[in-house]
Amino acid sequence: MTLFILGKTGQIPGCSESTVCPVIRVNAAFRIDISTKRRVHTNLEPKYTDQSESGPSPPHPISASSDFGGIRVSRKTHSLHMNAVDKIRSEVDFSDHHMIKKRNADDAGDTCNGLQGYEGKLSNNTHSITFNDLSGSVSLAWIGDGTGVVLALTTFQVPIFLLRFGQSRLYRSKDYGKTFEDITSLINNTFISTEFGIAIGPENSGKVILTGDVSDNSGSRIFLSTDFGESFKPSDLSFNPRMQIMYNPEKSNVLVTISVKNELWISEDFATTWRKIYETVCVVKWGEDNALFFSINLNGSCYDRGTLVLVKSVDYGKTFKTIAEKVYSFGIGGRFLFASVMTGTGMMRIIHVSTDQGEEWNMAQLPPVGHEQFYSILAANDEMVFMHVDEPGDTGFGTIYVSDDRGMVYSKSLERHFYTSTGGDNDFTNVTSLRGVFMTSVLAEDNSVQTVVTFDQGGEWVPLKKPENSQCDSTAKDVNKCSLHIHASYSMSMKLNVPMLPLTEPNALGLIIAHGSVGDAISVLTPDVYVSDDGGYTWLRALEGPHHYAMLDSGGLLVAVEHNTKEPISKLKFSTDEGQCWHEYTFTKEPIYFTGLASEPGAHSMNVSIWGYRDYLISQYWVSVTIDFKELLTRDCGDNDYLSWLAHSDDISDPNDGCMLGYKERFLRLKKDSVCWNGRDYVVNKQPTPCPCTLDDFLCDFGYYRKENSSECLEQVELKGHDLEYCIHGKKEHLQTNGYRKIPGDKCEGGTNPERKEIDMSKKCVSDLLDPQLQTQEAEKPKHSAFIIMAVIAVLLISCIAGVVIVKKYVCGGRFLVHRYSVLQHNVEANGIDGVDEPLDINVAGHSKTSFHEDSDEDLLE
Repeated sequence: MTLFILGKTGQIPGCSESTVCPVIRVNAAFRIDISTKRRVHTNLEPKYTDQSESGPSPPHPISASSDFGGIRVSRKTHSLHMNAVDKIRSEVDFSDHHMIKKRNADDAGDTCNGLQGYEGKLSNNTHSITFNDLSGSVSLAWIGDGTGVVLALTTFQVPIFLLRFGQSRLYRSKDYGKTFEDITSLINNTFISTEFGIAIGPENSGKVILTGDVSDNSGSRIFLSTDFGESFKPSDLSFNPRMQIMYNPEKSNVLVTISVKNELWISEDFATTWRKIYETVCVVKWGEDNALFFSINLNGSCYDRGTLVLVKSVDYGKTFKTIAEKVYSFGIGGRFLFASVMTGTGMMRIIHVSTDQGEEWNMAQLPPVGHEQFYSILAANDEMVFMHVDEPGDTGFGTIYVSDDRGMVYSKSLERHFYTSTGGDNDFTNVTSLRGVFMTSVLAEDNSVQTVVTFDQGGEWVPLKKPENSQCDSTAKDVNKCSLHIHASYSMSMKLNVPMLPLTEPNALGLIIAHGSVGDAISVLTPDVYVSDDGGYTWLRALEGPHHYAMLDSGGLLVAVEHNTKEPISKLKFSTDEGQCWHEYTFTKEPIYFTGLASEPGAHSMNVSIWGYRDYLISQYWVSVTIDFKELLTRDCGDNDYLSWLAHSDDISDPNDGCMLGYKERFLRLKKDSVCWNGRDYVVNKQPTPCPCTLDDFLCDFGYYRKENSSECLEQVELKGHDLEYCIHGKKEHLQTNGYRKIPGDKCEGGTNPERKEIDMSKKCVSDLLDPQLQTQEAEKPKHSAFIIMAVIAVLLISCIAGVVIVKKYVCGGRFLVHRYSVLQHNVEANGIDGVDEPLDINVAGHSKTSFHEDSDEDLLE
């Protein structure tokens, strides 16, 4: 469940006492210091990146006045290239990529007239709570889905010399925050850690763990609840956790954590008893089927990366199996287990992937990276992986590769993907309500930051269409040709006036809310709020200036509060027609200094809480105002309130329209003029229809490329007549292909299906980078065979040298064989995962960081 943290408990790069830093809603935390009026953003999304520890690079500017940066869109080469700055406007046809028209009110005219007399209804369902205790921060946590139970932990700390003095108070609500009960006595007035003090159990288990602040080195105290926080039982630990206690996602009674001494502890009875199962553990993760993965260092230091050992246990630490050595970091995304492994030559490392939880590994066909580079899983599911590979040097950008369904063979998707090495800021966003839709930023050659979107899972990236009700700003060279650019993590890290990341929800069909600017690049000018109701094809400027926003009732209701850091606020804005028309409601007669907008994760709720404080002459008090919109939407939605909608389409009657990744998807979605309640039981109704296969459902295979504006894959001239071999499952495979490989997740049927075969050549090709037995077996060979071994090695060495020369000359274009897939694609087109290298240790979920990113090596060691 989602945890909100309001208070001065940490700081992100670029935030100072005098600046306002970001606040995030779902799957993240926001921290507010009421004494300094400062917000500090903390992303709680899983992320996996193995970014190496390099020196800081200068931040890239967000352009205030620059041209488009020379983006050349190639529809058929499956990448977006950044070439000469002056070419873009002549080469990008925006209408060609955005034929879908804006979905307006459905034959109902002005939807603003559909809602009357709402002030009285909302006034009767507005509930204000004042927390009359001395506190500097508030942490909120929802327990269960649809239970209405919220815990609020207020904390106050005062550092005196080397000691900290403070207090915690715990409040519980069982009606979505309308009322709170002080239950501090249940935790014996213990000070609860604000960093990882509240751990909520998976699903609707009702389990809660509160971790007391560390007072000495001998142990700590936790409080356990199994009844959704109604009661708590204290339990003393013989160790001090250095991370939040982790639940087994399949069995919530099983817990693991790492102590401050790097010991791995496990409990199988919900913290009644604990066992220490390993020493010097750096990172731990749960896998599938109760598998536990953790990295260790035999030298006793987790900072010595590249010498880590990856260990697996399937019986809760009773037995162990070493599954990889020379590990830099590891991560889990979808059904894939990744390890970033040192190659043994210098400081280079390369990704290995396993689809059977580490029993068998294959080298991913990606370029190796050096100590100043990193890998990062941007998104992953059971079908494919988006992988960022950093460019050498402090460039601030890299290349996005898209994997096949084995997570092993990668095709280049997007060059010059913007991803800073300082702080790991990138703007990759998963539009969770429509398959295949992702947004991110690219860095133009003039160092301006620009937004691009893909609707086909990375096959093609294009600029966002300019909203019809917006004009190009001063950054545009041509006032008739510009595009929308979305503010995300990088803008927030640069302290622009952007309070929230883009917001999407899986059950809010096609809806995206985001801050943006309209021009040739992201602008430093004050952003506005834009809404898309079709997954990013078309946009509408919905609100002027920055706002905090949330989705309720599966997108049937949008709420927003103006972002004002200097003046108290008293008004809430809401929309019942997906952002076309907004109504204003005064929720309090006495304004409050706003600090956060909170609603239950999942966008099913009808309640939203506005958190803030009132600043008096000698005191400050937290205030929570919860508004229940259920009485506003007085009736349940019926069949007549929904209409059939075809995703990725402008004409539902066209039999050839709407095919994306091999099939069409029809949905029933709420009409814009229907003022009714979807309800908590609302589920997205998908009606998929397969499409005939065409060449556009395929990527160009290894050794093939597409010409500009062509669907045909042509064989690379230098590879004609050469055998194409690569290593899969420990054996060499011979590839026979007509040049096409189906896009992962593509469900097309019939039509055009080019043949592709992989023939087992029965030659061993296991990587010795991961198999710990290989070196052991080498050491155990009889000494009297040394001469024979040396002779064999000499022959093999000569053969290898000759082979490498041939391969480099004729197969890889001068590059090393291991990553020839990527290199060949690079030569052809570049004429470019809850991240793997930075740190590769957090499960990659299907959400956006609102999409997930793994961005700092330091995270690996925390």
